Amino acid sequence: MHLDTYDPEAFYDELYEAPGKPRPHAASLIEWMQQLPLEELQQRLDTAQLALFNLGVTFQVYNDDQGVERIFPFDIIPRIIDNNQWLTLEKGLKQRIQALNLFLADIYDRQLIIQDGKIPLEVIESAQGFLKPCIGMKPPGEIWCHITGTDLVREHDGHWFVLEDNLRVPSGISYVLENRRVMKSTFPDIFQTMAIKPVDDYPSHLLETLLNLAPANLPNPNVVVLTPGIYNSAYFEHSFLAQQMGVELVEGRDLVVYDGYLQMKTTKGLQRVDVVYRRVDDNFLDPQVFRSDSMLGVKGLMEVYRQGRVALANAPGTGIADDKVVYAYVPEMIRYYLGEEPILSNVPTYLCWQESDRRYVLDHLDQLVVKAANEAGGYGMLVGINSTQAEREEFAQRIIANPRNYIAQPTLSLSRVPTLINGQIEGRHVDLRPYILNRGNEIYVHPGGLTRVALRKGSLVVNSSQGGGSKDTWVLNH
Repeated sequence: MHLDTYDPEAFYDELYEAPGKPRPHAASLIEWMQQLPLEELQQRLDTAQLALFNLGVTFQVYNDDQGVERIFPFDIIPRIIDNNQWLTLEKGLKQRIQALNLFLADIYDRQLIIQDGKIPLEVIESAQGFLKPCIGMKPPGEIWCHITGTDLVREHDGHWFVLEDNLRVPSGISYVLENRRVMKSTFPDIFQTMAIKPVDDYPSHLLETLLNLAPANLPNPNVVVLTPGIYNSAYFEHSFLAQQMGVELVEGRDLVVYDGYLQMKTTKGLQRVDVVYRRVDDNFLDPQVFRSDSMLGVKGLMEVYRQGRVALANAPGTGIADDKVVYAYVPEMIRYYLGEEPILSNVPTYLCWQESDRRYVLDHLDQLVVKAANEAGGYGMLVGINSTQAEREEFAQRIIANPRNYIAQPTLSLSRVPTLINGQIEGRHVDLRPYILNRGNEIYVHPGGLTRVALRKGSLVVNSSQGGGSKDTWVLNH
C-alpha cells in the first residue's frame, strides 16, 4: 500500500495522473508493485545495485576527492512510455537527425543555409565545434552523424521538448542495456506480464551501422572502437560495446598509418582497419591536423580519412551541431532542408550574443537556466531559481565578457517518476536520452533510451557527474 500516498504534486508524473490514480499504461506495474512490501522493494534495489557493481557498471569523475571511479546509481521503479507517445518521439527524432545531417553536409561544403540568411555566418565561424580542416570532407554516403543521443524533457503539461543534441561521442547506452539486464533478473515476473520492447539488440544494430560505412567490396571489414583509455569517464562503455560487438578495443598507440592505410598493431603484424567507432573528441584525433600535443589519436588519420580509405563514426566536425547556440537554429534547419514543421519543439532559447536577448537574460537571471555553449555534464550552468546572488553576479560577468558562449532558457518543470529514496517512495525529476543510428537510407531509433534521474530532492540536474542516477525505460508494444 506504499504507493497509495504517493503525490505527483503539480508536476507531470510519468506513472500517475493524480494521487491514487495510475496512468492507464502504468496500471499493471503499480498494481504489481503494491503487492510488494516496501522492505522487499528496498532489498531488490540493493540486490540490483550490487549486481551493477559486480558487472563493473561505473563512470569516472574527474577532480573528485573520493577517487575517480563511481558506481552509477540506479533506481528500480521504471519509467514507462506508451506506444503512441513513442511513435511520435521516434518520428520527431528521425526528422531532427535527417535535418542535422543535411546541415553538417551543407556547412562543410556550400553553406547555402548561411547564404540564404537562415543562420548568421558569425554563429558558425565562432563555434568551437566548427573545424576548418573538415571543410570539403565527404564522409561515406554523406552520413555525418551515425550515432546520436538526443536529450528530451517533458513539461508539466506532458509536452516533450528537445533539450540538446549530442552528436560527437554520445555516451550512456551501456547503462540502458545493463539496467535492463538487471531489471529482468530483479523482477522476472513483470516482464512476462507486460509487453515491453526489448533493448538488448542495440550492439547488433550499432555493428550493422558501422559495417555499412566500410569501403565497398571488402569481404570482412575490420571495425574497431577507439577509446582514450581507462581514465576516460565512459571507459566502461567503450569496452562493453567492443565486447558486445565482437570487435577490438584500441587506443591511439595501437594504431598507425602505414602504406596509405590505417593499421592496427597485432602480435601477427599490422592489420588494416576499415571503420573506427571513435570515442575520442575531434580535437584529439590527429595531432598533425588538430591538437599537436594529443597522445590519444593517430598521426595521419585525417589524410587517410580524406582519401576514403577509412571511415570514422561519428564524422569529425559533427561537434558544430552540439553547440548550444547552433541548437537554437535546428527548427529553422528542419524547415529549410526538409520543408516541414518540427515535430519536436526546442526549449525556448535566449541567445546572449543578441543584445535584446542578453538584456532580458541579465535582468532575469533568478528565473532562467544559463548554459555555456560548449560545456557538457551539467558543468558551466546556472539554475537561477536555486542560485545565490553571488553566483548570479558571477554569471552576469561571464555573459558580458563572452556573450557568444552563453544561452539561457526558462526553468522547465521537468516531469517526475516515483523513486525509491532511503526506503521511501518520492517523486524525482527525469530526462530521457534516446539513441539514434543513421544509416542514410534508414534511421533507427532504439526503443526507450537512458532515463536519468535527479536523486537530490528538488534538483533539476540529472547528470551522473552531478549526483544523478538512472532508471530502466520501458516502451510498451501496444
